[in-house]
Amino acid sequence: MALKFDALKAGKLLAAFRQAQKRLQDLARLPKEEFLTDPDKIGSAKYHFIVAIEAAIDLSNHIIARNNLRIPEDYADTFRILGEAGIFPPEFVTTLIKMTRFRNRLVHIYWDVDSDTLYNILVNGLKDLDAYLKAMGKFFTGNKEEPYC
Repeated sequence: MALKFDALKAGKLLAAFRQAQKRLQDLARLPKEEFLTDPDKIGSAKYHFIVAIEAAIDLSNHIIARNNLRIPEDYADTFRILGEAGIFPPEFVTTLIKMTRFRNRLVHIYWDVDSDTLYNILVNGLKDLDAYLKAMGKFFTGNKEEPYC
């Protein structure tokens, strides 16, 4: 069964995702000391991570609602449901769940997000955003081979 989606809504969410992803890529190129000593850069990274992950969650919720898939129990469950629908393989669903937990920390426990950890995720974790975008691109074009390579 081909899953349905609204192309205009998906396009807007993907545009927000890509814009945040681009800003994060720019920040990831900064030397560690320059990043860690600038509260504006730290705040910018936190904000753009929230936007990117929130856009991924919103897009997932859109696909779930459009196709009358089961109701998610929480944000992480949106990725489990799309995994069940064949959009993401199980090992990538685990990565997306970790990404959602990171978003939750940024939003709800913002005072306890270590800047060194943030920088490490910024430098080493953007590949997960790339993989999400690639998987969604394959979903939208109907190419189910190697869903997130």
